[in-house]
Amino acid sequence: MAFPTSLPIALKEWATVCRALETGRQVILLRKGGIYEAAGEFELENPQFLLFPTYLHQNLKMLKAQAHEGFEAVNAEPGEVRIAAAGAVSDIVQLRSRAQLEAIDTEHVWTPPLIDMRFNYKPDNPLYLLLVRAYRLPRPVVVRNTPEYAGCKSWVPLGKPIETGGAVPVLEDVQYGTRRGGILDAIRRW
Repeated sequence: MAFPTSLPIALKEWATVCRALETGRQVILLRKGGIYEAAGEFELENPQFLLFPTYLHQNLKMLKAQAHEGFEAVNAEPGEVRIAAAGAVSDIVQLRSRAQLEAIDTEHVWTPPLIDMRFNYKPDNPLYLLLVRAYRLPRPVVVRNTPEYAGCKSWVPLGKPIETGGAVPVLEDVQYGTRRGGILDAIRRW
């Protein structure tokens, strides 16, 4: 499936995690919410999206040491946000145990306290692992961080679509396929 030539929606995620996706360090995200069940399968509201880096709630204690480089501690979100990448979700897996994430510990930048927090937040709601193929935009785009984009929400409908034509995958097909297969195999054992 070809990547779209423009996208009108962005997913808010810690800037550190966006950087991990943009560099190929990580190919997964964790989510509760924004997912619905249709025809017996779980789907994402927006399977293709821009990555909208956030800074305010990032916490060094929730990130492995190798993800600390470039970390910015801030007291408020910036007035402008640099969008440099987009993502396409290839798989959604409901996580049933903490052991599943322990099995893929080398595949992400999060520490155990963050993973525990994600499992424990609204425990009646399932936690989902999203496998995301990241794409670098040909040129990063800077958008004004308007009040409409603020707050604790996952999805940011942008004022106007951002051009993504010419975006290139961070990982080649074989690399992404190998990582994806290894992650799915590891978590399905549990």
